[in-house]
Amino acid sequence: MKKVKYFYNTQTLKYEKLVVSVRVKILRILGFLSAAIVTGILFLSIAYRFLESPKEKFLRQDIESMKEEYDALKGRMAEMKTSLDELQHRDNEIYRVIFEAAPIADSVRAGKPKEEENVQLASKANSEIIAASANMLAELHNRVKAQEKSYVQIEDLIKNKQKMLASIPAIQPVANKDLDRIASGYGYRIDPIYKTMKFHSGLDFTAPSGTPIYATGDGAIEEASLSDVGYGNHVVVNHGYGYKSLYGHMVRIKVKRGQQVKRGDVLGWVGSTGKSTGPHCHYEVMKNGTKVDPVYFFYNDLTPEQFDRMLKIARSGNQSFD
Repeated sequence: MKKVKYFYNTQTLKYEKLVVSVRVKILRILGFLSAAIVTGILFLSIAYRFLESPKEKFLRQDIESMKEEYDALKGRMAEMKTSLDELQHRDNEIYRVIFEAAPIADSVRAGKPKEEENVQLASKANSEIIAASANMLAELHNRVKAQEKSYVQIEDLIKNKQKMLASIPAIQPVANKDLDRIASGYGYRIDPIYKTMKFHSGLDFTAPSGTPIYATGDGAIEEASLSDVGYGNHVVVNHGYGYKSLYGHMVRIKVKRGQQVKRGDVLGWVGSTGKSTGPHCHYEVMKNGTKVDPVYFFYNDLTPEQFDRMLKIARSGNQSFD
């Protein structure tokens, strides 16, 4: 049964039936609905802020799982990089040193990620994680490729090692079994003509005129020059691998420019041509354009005891022959 409401009218001093107009009813309904909507929105805002939906909870767990997997992956990549760093260190400091190959710079090994790849990664979800992983993997890939290339080069060097050992100067240019033919060594010596201290860039081997002079390593004749000044009649052998050797003051030259020679081949004969005070062979060794002490290039035909004795003889401060 519908409840009837009354109110006391102070004008008529009577209780009268309360009649609510349609307009008021509509306004009350709209007010109630508005309040309900606002309350619902507030409730949903609070719920979305502090409460997770099943989908959000699943996504959050998925993201956490991905981060854990990323951390594990990053750890494994770090271990790989550590192992690769050790290989690179051994490659530069041991293998390439043994074969006298230039070390590979770290910037060359690391390489650079492609710009277009970075742009694509930046547009994807979780771009920072994806980009970091991709860059690390790209660097590892570049380093592995560089190491593979280096090992191929070293393999080629190993194959050529025998050829290189045959080419590097390794014997004395004249027969000197008793080690009594070294007259002057490498370094500052008294000039035989001007009697002043002058740098002597080779070794002087005294020997009778006509004594054979031998190539100290395989190579090609770069010079076979006749001259009456300086080194006189002399020969320069290009051994490759940055090495050259010079043989001066010959009485006669046997070889020609461009000719291939082997270690032990006769290049010419001892004489006293050019700036010379007596029959001898002036012998020099050049490494990458720099003249070095030839005494360290007799390891093929000397015992350790003989080398020690030769070293003492070569370092004595006597007068040179040229």
